[in-house]
Amino acid sequence: MKKLLSLVLTLVMVAGLFSCASKPTASISSGEVAAVDAGATSEKPKPGEEVAKGTEDPMYVASDTEEGFVPADMVGAEETVDPESVPEGMHVVVDHGGNRVNVPNKIERIVVTDIFPVPAVLSVFFNSASKIVGIAPTSMSAAKNSLLSQIYPEILDAKTDFMNGNVINVEELMKLNPDVVFYSENNNEQKEVLNNAGFCAIGISANGWKYNCIETLNNWLQTLTEVFMYSDDIQILTERSSKATKKSNETYDMIQEKINTIAAEDRKKVLFLFQYNDSSIITSGKNFFGQWWADASGCINVAKELEKDNAVPTNLEQIYAWDPEMIFITNFTTALPADLYENKIGSYNWSEVKAVKDKEVYKMPLGMYRTYTPGIDTPITLLWFAKTAYPEVFADVDLIKETREYYKDIFGVDLTDDQIKSIYNPDINAGRTYFN
Repeated sequence: MKKLLSLVLTLVMVAGLFSCASKPTASISSGEVAAVDAGATSEKPKPGEEVAKGTEDPMYVASDTEEGFVPADMVGAEETVDPESVPEGMHVVVDHGGNRVNVPNKIERIVVTDIFPVPAVLSVFFNSASKIVGIAPTSMSAAKNSLLSQIYPEILDAKTDFMNGNVINVEELMKLNPDVVFYSENNNEQKEVLNNAGFCAIGISANGWKYNCIETLNNWLQTLTEVFMYSDDIQILTERSSKATKKSNETYDMIQEKINTIAAEDRKKVLFLFQYNDSSIITSGKNFFGQWWADASGCINVAKELEKDNAVPTNLEQIYAWDPEMIFITNFTTALPADLYENKIGSYNWSEVKAVKDKEVYKMPLGMYRTYTPGIDTPITLLWFAKTAYPEVFADVDLIKETREYYKDIFGVDLTDDQIKSIYNPDINAGRTYFN
């Protein structure tokens, strides 16, 4: 009886091992998200199967590491994983949703869905985009019109037709045969679709660190280090991550020291135009990246009274009441300062807003990606922000020199004068996203 029981247990373990190593198959007949049975489950574990699910709304706690805030389920997570439960050729990674995911040790094909800055982060920190086989159209529009495609032209080979907005075409995604798929951690519908289809899906958070661009990037890099820990290129990632983190922290500290000399009544009142077209004005309230940029550069976000998470609609009447001294336009819209100065878009009349009257409207830089979000350009964007808001306080900062040295020292990239100029005079086509 004991021998029989032992044989049964052995067969169960072997079956589980081989099924975990299988790739997703085209057993899902329809490619659209709406056609996927969200309640369907498989009896066999899949490569990206969650070993243990975390909560849908994970709490974040301070860890003992230098990286800062990490998801609660990630703190000490490696101590709770039973090595014998991990399939051969895989390792466990805890993503930003607290999900423990079986990840292949060898990763050759990468897809990034709706966490748009990550393709640029992967390309730069691995010094190659050759393994990225699929990205969202919103990521591609930025890549085509930024430094990313100039320095890593292979990014243009990535497919985009597996996505329509936030909707994934499962059949098209299966054709890409990805080893790992990165998605936005707060997109529960997409998470469910990816897991049900058998993909190794890893959630990456954009708001888990209160939209702090430096903390967010640092934690993205920490998770990428865990995902690619067996990669031949892991040393490039870790070295560049360390240098970038150090530079970000040094830049932030220097700016804080300078802006601490600015009296409260002299702080600039700023407004962010995240999206702007003939039918809507979208800004950043208290809980979006705009608030962090304002705080970090010593400015006052006039829309901070708006507490809704992420982008928030507003109207021109409210903007007149706020009367911002400066307006910053992101690269998630094709709008330019001239569109406000000359009232070119829709029936809006900006002529009585102080920032427009004083010609203090600025388009945010575009480096490897749209700089409003976390990314490799965060340190130089922070310098640009502070110097633009307070040119006299930061008169000693040579932005061109700082940009050139940053790319060279951290990433080994020698930017030309024209490339540096393009960062601070972005192509409006980068603003053509599915949001428009």
